[in-house]
Amino acid sequence: MAQENQISIVIPEDVINTIMTKLQECRQELTPYLQALTANDRSGLFKMGDKSLPTVQKVKSYAETNPEFVPGYMDKEEFLKDEAVVSQLTPIANLLEQLFSDVDDTRLLAGSEALQAALLYYGQVNEANKKGVNSAKPIYDDLKQRFSRK
Repeated sequence: MAQENQISIVIPEDVINTIMTKLQECRQELTPYLQALTANDRSGLFKMGDKSLPTVQKVKSYAETNPEFVPGYMDKEEFLKDEAVVSQLTPIANLLEQLFSDVDDTRLLAGSEALQAALLYYGQVNEANKKGVNSAKPIYDDLKQRFSRK
């Protein structure tokens, strides 16, 4: 039975090199403005999502048009800066999530097909080894540790 093939592409190495260069450039440009968090740091933060973003934007509008309601203990300028950063980074994050999803799906599909083919090859080598084909034994011995079931 022939192996089903859902993906058959070759990405030219110059395309990969160009993409890697551009991604590194993006990272270098943004690095001074980005903040890394630990899992513990992340767990303690309020999470702004699709529902809370419009609320924050509406509060921003009111804080600008009705500043008399801004509490004295609230740093309005920092609030405005934080909201601006969210507005700037959201489209970038959306694009990166789409790109990551497509790259990961393609990598998963190609990896699945490559592993299936490797298993077929290993099965053939295993069968040849069982039948006493001498040239199959060193290949089988090398591969059996990688394909052993635990």
